[in-house]
Amino acid sequence: MTANSRCSAAEPPGLETQRREIESLLRECELRAGDSWYVMERRWYEQWKEFVETGDQNSSSFPGQINNAELFEDLDSFHLKERLVENEDFMLVPADAWHRLLGWYGAVEGQPALERKVVDLPSTLKVEVYPVEIFLCLHSNMVNVITAQFSRTDSILSIQRAMCDAFTVPPGSECRLWMKSSDSSCERLRNVHVSVLDACLSSAMTVIMETRNADGTWPSSRPQIMRNSLEDQDSYRGQPGVCGLTNLGNTCFMNSALQCLSNTPPLTEYFLLSSYLEELNFTNPLGMKGEIAEAYADVIKQMWSGRHYSVVPRVFKTKVGHFASQFLGYQQHDSQELLSFLLDGLHEDLNRVKNKEYIELRDAEGRPDQEVAEEAWRNHRRRNDSVIVDTFHGLFKSTLVCPECHKVSVTFDPFCYLSVPLPVSKERVMEVFFVSLDPHAKPAQHRVVVPKAGTVLDLCAALSEMTAVPSTQMVVADVFNHRFYKIYNSDECLSCILDRDDIFVYELSVLEQQQEVWEEEVLLALYLRERSHYRDYGSGSSSYGTSLFGHPLLLRVPRGRCSREELYTLFLQRLARYVRPPDPSEELEEEEEEEEEEEEEELYQSQTNGISDEEQEDSEKAEPSRTQRCCGDSSANSQSDETAGNHTSPTLVDGDTEPNRPTEPVATNTSSTSSTDVVNPCGDAIGSTQPLAEQPHPPSDTTEEEEEEEDKQEEACSPSPPANEQPAKRKACCSRRRSLFTIQAVNSNGTTERGTGEGGSAVSFSSQPYVAIDWDPDMKKRFYNENEAEKYVKHGSMEVPQQQTTVQLQECIELFTTVETLEEENPWYCPVCKKHQLATKKLDLWSLPEVLIIHLKRFSYTKFTREKLDSIVDFPLRDLDFSGSLLRKSLTNGEPPSRYDLIAVSNHYGGLRDGHYTSYARNKDNGQWYYFDDSKVTFAQEDQIVTNAAYVLFYHRQDQIRKPTLPPPTLSPAAANDITSCKEEEAELAAASSSVTMETD
Repeated sequence: MTANSRCSAAEPPGLETQRREIESLLRECELRAGDSWYVMERRWYEQWKEFVETGDQNSSSFPGQINNAELFEDLDSFHLKERLVENEDFMLVPADAWHRLLGWYGAVEGQPALERKVVDLPSTLKVEVYPVEIFLCLHSNMVNVITAQFSRTDSILSIQRAMCDAFTVPPGSECRLWMKSSDSSCERLRNVHVSVLDACLSSAMTVIMETRNADGTWPSSRPQIMRNSLEDQDSYRGQPGVCGLTNLGNTCFMNSALQCLSNTPPLTEYFLLSSYLEELNFTNPLGMKGEIAEAYADVIKQMWSGRHYSVVPRVFKTKVGHFASQFLGYQQHDSQELLSFLLDGLHEDLNRVKNKEYIELRDAEGRPDQEVAEEAWRNHRRRNDSVIVDTFHGLFKSTLVCPECHKVSVTFDPFCYLSVPLPVSKERVMEVFFVSLDPHAKPAQHRVVVPKAGTVLDLCAALSEMTAVPSTQMVVADVFNHRFYKIYNSDECLSCILDRDDIFVYELSVLEQQQEVWEEEVLLALYLRERSHYRDYGSGSSSYGTSLFGHPLLLRVPRGRCSREELYTLFLQRLARYVRPPDPSEELEEEEEEEEEEEEEELYQSQTNGISDEEQEDSEKAEPSRTQRCCGDSSANSQSDETAGNHTSPTLVDGDTEPNRPTEPVATNTSSTSSTDVVNPCGDAIGSTQPLAEQPHPPSDTTEEEEEEEDKQEEACSPSPPANEQPAKRKACCSRRRSLFTIQAVNSNGTTERGTGEGGSAVSFSSQPYVAIDWDPDMKKRFYNENEAEKYVKHGSMEVPQQQTTVQLQECIELFTTVETLEEENPWYCPVCKKHQLATKKLDLWSLPEVLIIHLKRFSYTKFTREKLDSIVDFPLRDLDFSGSLLRKSLTNGEPPSRYDLIAVSNHYGGLRDGHYTSYARNKDNGQWYYFDDSKVTFAQEDQIVTNAAYVLFYHRQDQIRKPTLPPPTLSPAAANDITSCKEEEAELAAASSSVTMETD
């Protein structure tokens, strides 16, 4: 072959020149990441080398065209053979050398140039002879798979572009890629700007591309949408943005915040135009690797597709919980706290500043405010530059003054929202029930005004003015579930009483003075319990349960009048309004057989859990005998709601004998207390010093059957006597008559605890005694009037309408800019005094953003109070003018005006512990206001928006508001109700809970 047959190659220089140029390039060219090198068959290169060294143009060693045929597996696919070895099978030449050789000799027609990139692998640079070979397919058609090779230095974006070209994806379609590493899992390729190497793509892996659906969803997560019916999936067409959000379980706070942001025009348009894709920041250590921004974008695009009644934001909720653990689970949270996190997360995910520089902040040091403000804003933008900063960030001036040296420190700080305080009243209105000492008077509901920082004594004093009852004769209690949740001391703060608590104020009796000595007294808490009987013969045990009912009472009882009979009479008197005393002609006798009576002796055992009292035969037999009955417990088997201890409170004394009761003394165990010892519901076992026969007799108006029943009740709270005493005891029981109820010492929960003492050791009560009167169901039905017991009257104070406090939004803004003194927990370090000082602080507004978020601080937390302020804040829907609130009065250089229109409101209904969030928002396309309540959306009128539930306000600056592009909808009576009713919510939620395998991001 001669030189004349060299295809289209250019006329080469002399052979010596060729040799010098190529050898120079091979010797001097170094590997640099990203440079191109070419693979050349070694035999051709060696023949060329021999040719140029002969110096004869007509030599028979002429190499001819560059031919790499020996490097390919076949000449159809030109696939490179595996395991080729450098310098044995091929040579690597730099791009310049390749292009010169190609120009001089040409290449065999049809053979591709084997260009390879230099890749920067860990600790080394090398030419990538074997690039990554990847399978490519579409999510919609995974059967059609193509193969392509990419360098490890190629970006994921280059793969996306290659796939768009190969599969003829329409221009402008939003795509995302998945890397399939196995048969069962896929991983999102989020950052399209990273290299194939950094994305961990290797040969034989599959890359799947999906394009966003017209309804804003992705094919891989389409089940995450809730629709009215399956037939509506492709037919529904609604107003974009008018879309509900499904409550996933206490997520109304999230839905409210999302609806407000969704109706913020500049932010929503930014996401709808997919501008965020070019600004996702995957390397920001303060961000969430773009995941929050992408999850938020998905929700917005679905809501504004106009094809959904309601969207299930499950993926978004999961992402929020992943990056902010306080939002994990399904507890209720604050919509403003979520809003703060979301705006900060979106800012960091979309921050255009990839590498934040360190900037040392300077104090004003007497410089003009304009100069300091511009410097502060410039420094802020050097580290923070995103659509969030463009839309929501403003600047305020902070002035601190040291109280000692009067050093003035001025700084300008950015803000994303304004948290403005509400004027706090120093008084509060409380509703309480007053229970008079008159047993025939119904409880009266009063409305009183008391100091917020006051005490229980202030409440009693205010009620005393209405009832003419001295405050010293009142005791305040919180009643919950038929028991006393708490009995308050007079010096306790009212802040611990919530508005929803049921507060009862009881009038106490005035004790008579006897022999110039005040008799010791006790405050007795009285519960009402209904007893039920059942027997379990299979287990060989019998038990009974009790349940609380009605309203408890508080009584002041003299210590010496705590005998069972006197308490029984006292309780009947206090319950006279709704407890009918038995008529003498009515039969209350027991008709049970002797055998049943023996079993009944074992029935009333001590109660341990408030539901049932388990029999403890063995423990009863092990305990010493008792001959005296008590209406609640014995000294060896007393119940306590707190720890045991000695107290001087009076006892439930049963030292009085009744007719037909044996009066002869009975031998007792010397290790126990006296045979006449009884248990005090307040604490101590008291020994009677007079014989039983000498103790006074109560009025003899009971029958033998009633006494028998009373003895049975006594056995429920005292140890059984020894076996040799049982017959006598049983004989006494047979001659008794039933009472309306029995009296039992209990703990504060209204349950009877099992005694633990042995050998007569007493288990004492706490200083606050509690007793319960136990009713048999039949007796309760006959003598207890439930309807009458629940009745109450309303005092005239309840008829006076409560005036709803109304404040102007401007007042709240003025409070925000009022001088305040720093709290002790947050002092300021004075650089002059060289110590922390409680300086005075003043905030002033300097510049305002395009969208201004105003957070009304309705939840007030101080050292003394915790409350939600339900004042109505009167905020304007249009023309909110901040010109008078801005520190900078004159606008220069075309600065925007300071007039705003309302676009959204987040509402909170309820109190401190619970509540519900909704939102009002104005649609940017048609200008119509809507009310968003989770998945339900209704039309709203402007006069409905200002309420005492308004919590977070969104204002849009007037110069940036664009006119609606659509006419407002015509409101028909039917359409004015529910726009997005969900007919088959359960079926769709079931579909929403299942996601395809690809949704693993």
